[in-house]
Amino acid sequence: MGANIRLIARLDIKAPNLIKGVHLEGLRVVGSPAEYARRYYEEGIDELLYMDIVASLYGRNNLEEIVSTTARDVFIPICVGGGIRSIEDANRLLRAGADKVAVNTAAINDPDLISRLAQRFGSQCVVISIEAKRNPGGAGWEALTDNGREHTKRNAVQWAVEAAKKGAGEILVTSIDQEGTRKGFDVDLVREIADAVPVPVIASGGMGAPEHMISIIKGGHADAVAMADVLHYERLSPSALRETAAQHGVSMRSVSA
Repeated sequence: MGANIRLIARLDIKAPNLIKGVHLEGLRVVGSPAEYARRYYEEGIDELLYMDIVASLYGRNNLEEIVSTTARDVFIPICVGGGIRSIEDANRLLRAGADKVAVNTAAINDPDLISRLAQRFGSQCVVISIEAKRNPGGAGWEALTDNGREHTKRNAVQWAVEAAKKGAGEILVTSIDQEGTRKGFDVDLVREIADAVPVPVIASGGMGAPEHMISIIKGGHADAVAMADVLHYERLSPSALRETAAQHGVSMRSVSA
């Protein structure tokens, strides 16, 4: 567990809408992404994570306009993922105002893409997104692609290690089993990856209560916590989470940092 834990608002996007599902399925429209992003920024969130959840299906990412609109009003790091397949795709989003790009499917298909992105933009811009599902029988996790639809037969922890060696500056770990359930993160999954890689790990999938944040930081060794519907539906606020962190001796990134 590093100091200065970050709170990240995850916004899953389909066409122009902010949506939310369970286990990456059963999607509901929540509202306007830019409006929610601005609210989270004003409430003191540390970073924004935009994920175009159908981009891999269509082979394109449609977030440029949303990113450029958000970047005019919001002055915290913005990470964008979904359908990024090339240097050109990443460059478009970074020029639109993103600070980092998150890559999943294309990196698994071509791991050297990670190195090319890191050489061109710097490792700090390259986040590898791993959608992990616990194997039947419970031993280990498989990395999936296409928003949890496609099996890869790759061990999620081993893939995280390879991605970091190739130049990824951060690993975003989403538990498909826990995503949207509000029952807590997959602490074992995140801890295994965090302990195996030398770069920061963002935990995603399962946030439902302040104690889930504490357990994924203390037990899962996460460096950052991504959350979606607890923010979208105003069940939790960044300030309340910072108070909980302080009560448990967890050092958060300062709001002005």
